[in-house]
Amino acid sequence: MQMTRSEFLNWPRKAVTLLGMSGVGKTMLANALPKTSWFHFSGDYRIGTKYLEEPILDNIKRQAMSVGFLRDLLRSDSIYIASNITVHNLDPVSTFLGKLGNPELGGLSLDEFRRRQQLHRQAEAAAMRDVADFIAKSREIYGYDHFINDAGGSICELGYEEALRVLVENTLILYIRAAPDMEDELIRRAVSSPKPLYFDSDCLGRKLKEYLASEGLASAEDMDPDLFSRWIFPELLAHRKPLYQSIADSWGYTIDAHDVGDISDEADFLELVATAIDRKR
Repeated sequence: MQMTRSEFLNWPRKAVTLLGMSGVGKTMLANALPKTSWFHFSGDYRIGTKYLEEPILDNIKRQAMSVGFLRDLLRSDSIYIASNITVHNLDPVSTFLGKLGNPELGGLSLDEFRRRQQLHRQAEAAAMRDVADFIAKSREIYGYDHFINDAGGSICELGYEEALRVLVENTLILYIRAAPDMEDELIRRAVSSPKPLYFDSDCLGRKLKEYLASEGLASAEDMDPDLFSRWIFPELLAHRKPLYQSIADSWGYTIDAHDVGDISDEADFLELVATAIDRKR
């Protein structure tokens, strides 16, 4: 959604989608807005509690069934398993995604990894298609004036399909762009604590082939999952940057991640967006 500064500031029921890599400040920015008037929609939370809820629980149960003590209790219905996903705790989602590599080191086979990646892609698209309905529900049912969509870092991989079209038509898209020093920090975090990630299938195929050749490995199942995750994160960051920017250039606006740290209240946020609109125009 494109508009002028005055149109945005006078927009009586604002709806904004935050776009960018995990760690650039999307959730921090959303949390700076008053919870009394802004509905905080987390794409990853919606994915975990709606579209991947059953696969996530199946994965946990599968692990529990490998432990004799827990298996007997589960089979006799003496215990039950539930995931405690919150906006601030999305670990069950990332745990389900898993890491590609040697199963004996906690990795997933290539076929299983790709299966889970596809499920996540479908879930993310579905969650973003839900945004228009949630904008309406946040106003009509819960009485919120404004809406903030804290989108997952991999949304740029969806392409211009229905999911992105919903965001373009119903929200102002704001890309939070990391400066080189912040990119270095994101890479440092990924190296020190590698986490599961979503990859575009074609990108993963190219990078996996490159990594196996460079390490002299025969297959993905021969890789150390953490070493591969550390190696591929900078590649993923470089892959996504132009995708984010293309979305912002075509349908939205761009702000610098460093500016997010200066936002302390709603007025600061609105001025930041308005300035981004002026800068583009």
